[in-house]
Amino acid sequence: MNIVVKLKETCISVVPIIVIVLLLNFTIAPVGSASLVRFLVGSVLVIIGLTLFLVGADLGISPIGQKAGAALTAKRKLALLIGAAFAIGFFITIAEPDVQVLATQVVGVNPAVPKIPLILMIAVGVGFFVVVGLLRIVFNLSYRWLLIISYGVVFLCAYFTSPDFMAVGFDAGGATTGPMTVPFIIALGVGVASSKGGAANRDSSFGLTGIASIGPILAVLLLGIITKGSSSAAASGSQVEFAGFVAVMPEIAKEILSSLLPMAVMFIVFQLTLIHMPPYQVRRMIKGLIYTYIGLVLFMTGVQGGFMMVGSTIGEVIGKLSYSWILIPIGLVLGAVVVCAEPAVWVLNEQIEEISGGHIRKRFMLVSLSAGIALAIGLSMYRVLSGASLWYFIIPGYALAVLLTFFTPKLFTAIAFDSGGVASGPMTSTFILSFTLGASAASGGNPVLDAFGVIAMVAMTPLITIQILGLVFSMKEKQYGK
Repeated sequence: MNIVVKLKETCISVVPIIVIVLLLNFTIAPVGSASLVRFLVGSVLVIIGLTLFLVGADLGISPIGQKAGAALTAKRKLALLIGAAFAIGFFITIAEPDVQVLATQVVGVNPAVPKIPLILMIAVGVGFFVVVGLLRIVFNLSYRWLLIISYGVVFLCAYFTSPDFMAVGFDAGGATTGPMTVPFIIALGVGVASSKGGAANRDSSFGLTGIASIGPILAVLLLGIITKGSSSAAASGSQVEFAGFVAVMPEIAKEILSSLLPMAVMFIVFQLTLIHMPPYQVRRMIKGLIYTYIGLVLFMTGVQGGFMMVGSTIGEVIGKLSYSWILIPIGLVLGAVVVCAEPAVWVLNEQIEEISGGHIRKRFMLVSLSAGIALAIGLSMYRVLSGASLWYFIIPGYALAVLLTFFTPKLFTAIAFDSGGVASGPMTSTFILSFTLGASAASGGNPVLDAFGVIAMVAMTPLITIQILGLVFSMKEKQYGK
């Protein structure tokens, strides 16, 4: 059991945020003793819940994904692969905690957006693009041109959708690739790619997460077009007022159960018809699902009971200061700290160093990511204060990311687009977004237009940073080749 390792990883993620909150509380943004206690209790629940969830994902989710991917490919039935891949993407997204948090945030500031249809549209988008990503592996399609065509459609829809939905849509792309979705989708891609063997296997194993993250963006933009962008943003922009932990837990437990049950049924169907695991592995899977359920309940209770509320409150207090410009340097610090705190970032750093043969060191990789994401959140704070459109940032950002695909080694391009989801983890979806919403409301902005988009900015910068690292690696290879 790796529960101690997971606990350490989760503490590394959450403790830096706790330290920053305490520093701000005792200096420029006091939140009151009652709110601070609720935040600390909520933080403990977040740590315990995320730990149990990650252990459950390792026990019962990732193995199923890899075995299902390999088995589906071995069947050599395209219709079966398409149907199963869509079901996997759909149900795993409904259970994704970051998606639940994002939907709660959206409804908190714009009650006109229905929570359940929003989650279902995001899940449909992920399911569809998981299918697209797996077909890319099976038929060895060009990853670059798939990205260019897909993002071309995304930006076309963004032009026609309501501004209220545009930022939420791009945020959904980052939030969807969270701690539930990423391990399963990566395992699924590895399982399908393993049938190819050799270098093709290595190259095809990456990129599925990057493709899958396009789906929720497109789905939310289409929802905005269909609903014609009806909006009733809350005047204050504040988060939903949550009751005490005990009061919110029963409803959360019910919601999580309804989210996980379809996925459990899907696993049972896979076991009976496709993968046929031995009894000890079935017991391991059941144990993993139980850990996942308990972890999600505790995580969401901690988030809704105190974690998000204090993030919003601190943002509001600082946004009301006469020197509210301080939001920008605080955003820079938060960006640097948050990316260093994400456990998946450390895994990615190990991966890059291994792939580059040690030419690109983990330390350089971490500094590059920290600088990029610090800039992303700093620019997001500038958007909050100035009301600048998200268009001014995502169009040049994605244009540069796509342009780099023509010069960067294919493997690094796939890793770069996967890494956007790695960087925009649970801390971004909970604390950073809440902080941004509170700051936007207090500074007199429109939270729906000015605050949403921060996750999208965080998810976008690694697309550029890691591809630049790929170029550096490529140049070093040529030097050593000489």
